[in-house]
Amino acid sequence: MKMNLASLSDKAGWEKAGVTLPAYDVEKMAAATKENPIWVHFGAGNIFRGFVAELQQKLLNEGKADRGIIAVDTFDYDIINLCYHPYDNLCMVVTLHADGSMDKDIMGAVAESVAVSSADASFDRMKEIFRNPSLQMVSFTITEKGYAIYDLSGNFMKVVAADIEEGPAHARHAMSVVCAMLLERFNAGKLPLAVVSMDNCSHNGEKLKASIVTIAEEWQKKGFVTEEFVGYVKDEETVSFPWSMIDKITPRPDKKVEAMLAESGVEDMGPIKTSRGTFVSPFVNAEVSQYLVIEDRFPNGRPALEEAGVYMTTRDVVNMTERMKVTTCLNPLHTAMSVFGVVLGYDHIAKEMKDADIVGLITKIGYVEGLPVVTDPGILRPADFIDEVVKVRLPNPFIPDMPQRIATDTSQKVGIRFGETIKSYAASDTLKVEDLTCIPLAIAGWFRYLLGVDDKGQKFECSDDPLLADLQAALADVVWNDPESYKGQLKGILANKAVFGSDLVELGLAEKIEGMFKEMLAGEGSVRETLHKYAG
Repeated sequence: MKMNLASLSDKAGWEKAGVTLPAYDVEKMAAATKENPIWVHFGAGNIFRGFVAELQQKLLNEGKADRGIIAVDTFDYDIINLCYHPYDNLCMVVTLHADGSMDKDIMGAVAESVAVSSADASFDRMKEIFRNPSLQMVSFTITEKGYAIYDLSGNFMKVVAADIEEGPAHARHAMSVVCAMLLERFNAGKLPLAVVSMDNCSHNGEKLKASIVTIAEEWQKKGFVTEEFVGYVKDEETVSFPWSMIDKITPRPDKKVEAMLAESGVEDMGPIKTSRGTFVSPFVNAEVSQYLVIEDRFPNGRPALEEAGVYMTTRDVVNMTERMKVTTCLNPLHTAMSVFGVVLGYDHIAKEMKDADIVGLITKIGYVEGLPVVTDPGILRPADFIDEVVKVRLPNPFIPDMPQRIATDTSQKVGIRFGETIKSYAASDTLKVEDLTCIPLAIAGWFRYLLGVDDKGQKFECSDDPLLADLQAALADVVWNDPESYKGQLKGILANKAVFGSDLVELGLAEKIEGMFKEMLAGEGSVRETLHKYAG
């Protein structure tokens, strides 16, 4: 069997393969959505297919919705061209339970998929969608770096600078494309819309709005848009930017899952690596646990997301929940164990959870250093959340997650995952920055990772990161087995507020981080020794 619309008629065949089909007419839903869209999503990767789209699938299955989602990508066109179009926009979602059992569902909630480029007709299709009064929300899972419009030196990225010079008609960067589409909606009658970031970053709605408003203001300076349009984008009564917190692990597609699907008779489900370096496949393997908390501000209405398990609440509650997860209970633990995991030779997160030193590191970051500055959001208790992460989610051997995946884009994450807790300590009357040990150790471990040499002296390839070349250039004279080769090369990075959110030199943390980093330059086994010394 092959996953496509025609194959959905073979209900007995799919049932024999243990696969649950959509309980609605997918083609009818797609036609209704194309005519009067309600939801566009930017970022068509795994977290979207394995979680966000599944929310709308649940509403469709229960008859609480009649339209689906239009999936869009402005960056990695291979995802659309290789994993959506050949499969009629269907996706297999494989949920991996801790006992080794799996749920297999075909997700059909994507009505249309578009690889958007201002150089072809896809741009006109997007304009048509955004001019439709029926559109209620635009959401995003484009990762933290997707909102970045400045480089490390504080200047506009080259692509953004070109977008500003050439105007809305030639937009390429995701933020420029969205701003250009909002211009279409403004010109169609100042139509209302919710623009919702669902990415794993602090104050995600604020970051999204700041980038789009900046581009709108720059276009106004160039004469491409009016002051009235800039006001439209800024007015949250018309264009809202709700904050959110999302949490679900959707690792790279696993060969074992692919083999299991093949054994059950499902063909052509092999993973691919796109030209942009993304690992995707026609299936998404995901954990059971999932959370989505969204600020309930939708000026043009919205799907009944609360009936699909989403917490719809206030900005304050979202902020507390997001801060709990992103700065304490999950994301910092992930980043810390990823950089050390790679350097120590691990290829699986669950295997790391059998390493007493790594478990010591993440439990101290979470329970000891993080929890004292977290506010209970009321809907999810922080101690219970971190218990589930450490005791259930990370040790699950059937989640094929890798430290190499999590180490991607670390430069875009450390300012939130560690920097926010550091700021809280600096602002506290009772807590002191100098009392932090394992967060500085994690930062030092990241710098050691950037050398691209493991604890046995073997070279490895660092994961993609927009600042990788700059960071490695700054550390070019540091030698992994020569502590004396360190002569203060980290100071400029540690003082960079764009990376850490504050000046760690000014806060008095630099010397501790530098000392730990230098200890890990003492040759083979020195990373393990340093990790055990401070976290074991």
